[in-house]
Amino acid sequence: MGSYRPICDVWILARSRTKYYGAYPYGFLSRAREILGVHIEDPVLHVCSGKIDDYPYDGLGFNDVTVDLDPAVDPDFVMDIRKELPTNPERGDGLWPAILADPPYSAEDADHYTVGRDAFPEPNKLLKLCLEHVRPGGRVGMLHYVVPRPPSKMDGKKVKFVACVGVMVGFSNRIRAYTVFERPI
Repeated sequence: MGSYRPICDVWILARSRTKYYGAYPYGFLSRAREILGVHIEDPVLHVCSGKIDDYPYDGLGFNDVTVDLDPAVDPDFVMDIRKELPTNPERGDGLWPAILADPPYSAEDADHYTVGRDAFPEPNKLLKLCLEHVRPGGRVGMLHYVVPRPPSKMDGKKVKFVACVGVMVGFSNRIRAYTVFERPI
């Protein structure tokens, strides 16, 4: 087998027209879904989903499922994602084809949400939990300031680092990293 390198890129996107703090930039979701390797009909679990149902652009599938700690954003599941994630009711093993996580990026960012900094999820732990909830070969994407460290092994095999994409919305803004990891088969 030849050498492997993850996908590396930079997306310079327009600001979201959604007024929700932390909303995805214009064009992010369709690009993110493509790297997750899922079809628009495949259910994706959106972790820390916020107001994703108000996202006016392509990329949100009609079978996608949302989870958030704040019931005011009307997620499909209200739960503390630091401790648990919902299972996929379509599969006997409860695993998802893909998960997309967009947690608050810092304690200061968490202060902008109703649940606040006390519910701030640690990115490495959240990535591990998400990887445990995707099927073998399934992918987890996370948008964050931190490139999270995957567990050293899962199912006795190495987790594949699929992509790291810089996401920008113009000058004088912080760049975010969209990272994607694949659970071993």
